Amino acid sequence: MKVDPITFAVIKSGLDSIADDMAYTVVRIARSEIVKDVMDFSAALCAGDGQMVAQAKTIAQHLGAIPEAMASVLAKFEGDLHDGDVVIMNDPYHGGMHLPDIFMFVPIFFGGERHAFAVVICHHTDVGGRVPGSNASDSTEIYQEGLRIPPLKLYDRGVLNTTLEALIKINVRVPDRVWGDLSAQFAAAQVGKRGLEKLLQRYGAAEVDAYMQELLDYAERLTRREIKTWPKGTYRFVDYIDNDGFSDAPIPIKVAITVNGDGTLLVDYTGSSPQVKGALNSTLSFTHSLTYLSVRCVLAKDVPNNVGLFRCITVKAPEASVLNPVMPAPCAARALTGYRVFDTMLGALAQIVPDKVPAAGEGGNSVICISGLRPNRQPFIIVDMICGAWGGRPDKDGLEAVTNASQNLSNMPVEVMEAEHPVRIEDYSFVPDSCGAGQYRGGVGVRRSYRILAPEALLQLRTDRVTFQPYGLNGGEPGGSSRNFIEIGNERSALPGKITTTVMRDTLIIHEQAGAGGFGNPLLREPEQVREDFLDGKITAAFAEQHYAVRFGARGALDVEATARLRSERAASAEPSGARHGA
Repeated sequence: MKVDPITFAVIKSGLDSIADDMAYTVVRIARSEIVKDVMDFSAALCAGDGQMVAQAKTIAQHLGAIPEAMASVLAKFEGDLHDGDVVIMNDPYHGGMHLPDIFMFVPIFFGGERHAFAVVICHHTDVGGRVPGSNASDSTEIYQEGLRIPPLKLYDRGVLNTTLEALIKINVRVPDRVWGDLSAQFAAAQVGKRGLEKLLQRYGAAEVDAYMQELLDYAERLTRREIKTWPKGTYRFVDYIDNDGFSDAPIPIKVAITVNGDGTLLVDYTGSSPQVKGALNSTLSFTHSLTYLSVRCVLAKDVPNNVGLFRCITVKAPEASVLNPVMPAPCAARALTGYRVFDTMLGALAQIVPDKVPAAGEGGNSVICISGLRPNRQPFIIVDMICGAWGGRPDKDGLEAVTNASQNLSNMPVEVMEAEHPVRIEDYSFVPDSCGAGQYRGGVGVRRSYRILAPEALLQLRTDRVTFQPYGLNGGEPGGSSRNFIEIGNERSALPGKITTTVMRDTLIIHEQAGAGGFGNPLLREPEQVREDFLDGKITAAFAEQHYAVRFGARGALDVEATARLRSERAASAEPSGARHGA
């Protein structure tokens, strides 16, 4: 086929716009805070053969898992998919990620033939199981985690499967919210279907199909071309999850990235932890997704986000490991492991393309789940995913109170949480001195405190980076540690990073998220920038002197002479006697 560049660009932009329209539809219609406010959902379009061709600007972690979920759907229903069908699934052992993430696939037909799929994934507030929210880190087998849905038709030729509807509603604690969010997924998929039908009508099915395949090939060509410029060799890195909540043993994530001369990568996770007792196990589809995402983050902006990029990356994850578990390993809190895969991949990629990789971020969002019963015996479930800080970048400071770079989440507004649930947020602020020092400092962590207003509630924490701080790069220092506290009356005590426990009315729960790592030697940071951080309340005077050798005088004025003396002494003490400068 002769490719017309203008038609190619128009069809590419059209597919991207349709996917984004699907995402906007979810935000407008969804019922639960975790979808409409936190924005834990994603949308994509796939070609008729199931290959993903376009992604909305939504949860990046979800989208690399679509190929395996789609393969599961086609294995079950190929030859039995019709106009009006809607297939849903969530089972991690059928290509899913964890049970709260329900995939919805809608085949799109034109002229009697299938030409595409609209795909929408939402994290649902609850899918049953032993604890509200279905997201606990202390489940020990998948059967405890909720309703497992293999690929099943929710609609068959436009007719709702009322048996499946009843089965879902009776097994979840907040059926109105779950069904409302499923309805939002359905509406978004219909928006995608209508948009693609218009594209097919305008250009013809054969031409759109051909350009979809060309879009995949184009992404592969661009990816290979860029990887060919990388230094050949094998690059290794290891990072850690603190523990699984049952044992104090650290959970290593090890990676070896081999850059090949043909523009491909081998990503080998051999040496990573075996699967663990707690629910931190990452399904292979999710491990693939984080691997693809990490590589995509260091490629040029114009590389399309589709399966063509994935073709250049081979992933090896040992079976029965924390990155490729076998039944009946629990997976509910697998996102934490995904975040650490992202950090580990970036640590290795920093050795390949050091000018494109920041220091480690906060380690992934913290999940604070608070649930219980209202006075009318109706359940409430808060799933708060706290977004934190980016690491210092090669040319800029890290950001704070923003989504982890592997996600596109948002912090839940305090007003929404308090209006919907029996809880009061008494502190939502930055944690001073939590940033990793560097020429470009890491972002500071976020603190949130929750006052329980219900008579009794179940608290679930899924937090990390208490023991293993976010790493710095190029001489930058690690970020601060995460901390959790419980306050009953006037007594405050520490909580572990992962716990499920009952709390009573007026209990105060405090979470302090880790700060991000710094980039570059802290002594190269301009003293005036250090002063600005001090005046903004992000660091204290003691932190400035200890980490930056910067001293302040009265009213926060920079003490130029003392700072120069301190920095000279610090540089001399760090340099070996007789050391030479230059080559």
